[in-house]
Amino acid sequence: MGTSKTSLKRGKVLLAEPFMIDPNFKRSAVLLCDHTKAEGSVGFILNKPLQTKIDDLIDDFPEFDSEVFFGGPVQVDSIHYLHSVGDLLEDSVKVAKGVYWGGDFEKLKFLIQSDLIKPSQIRFFIGYTGWSDGQLLDEIGYGSWLLARMDANYVFNIKPEDLWQSIMTNKGNTFTVIAQVPEDFTWN
Repeated sequence: MGTSKTSLKRGKVLLAEPFMIDPNFKRSAVLLCDHTKAEGSVGFILNKPLQTKIDDLIDDFPEFDSEVFFGGPVQVDSIHYLHSVGDLLEDSVKVAKGVYWGGDFEKLKFLIQSDLIKPSQIRFFIGYTGWSDGQLLDEIGYGSWLLARMDANYVFNIKPEDLWQSIMTNKGNTFTVIAQVPEDFTWN
């Protein structure tokens, strides 16, 4: 069962297959934020918190109780953000219903300082996940990733430690069984 180029697009979730051993992607759920033939693909791992707050990383950032996540192993010196306030933040890119990527950073700081954006409406990422043209399709073809539909709750309302299993279960059928496979699976 192949994945057509048309089914792989912005707003899809990539679920790591249950036995992936790469520590960057083990049991990860990646939101695909951009996918073009010429540029390749960009996404953010939604379920790898880093146990640090955004205002601890950026000196002139307003005090804000928002945890930072590991977005992926590419450009780990960069910060990105997904949010639900695209109507307030100019230059945001709509990724899926209720989920936007980026936007005017100075305006973001102003909106946070003015208490118009709450921590539950935004998620920050260090680095991103990227694939060159054709690479992601190849990885899907090898069985490394499963595609799932996006829901804004995946970013803003589900605990990161429950996310992979929750999305896998939401796919239904066989995937509900796969979701129950323990993370530290060993043969007896």
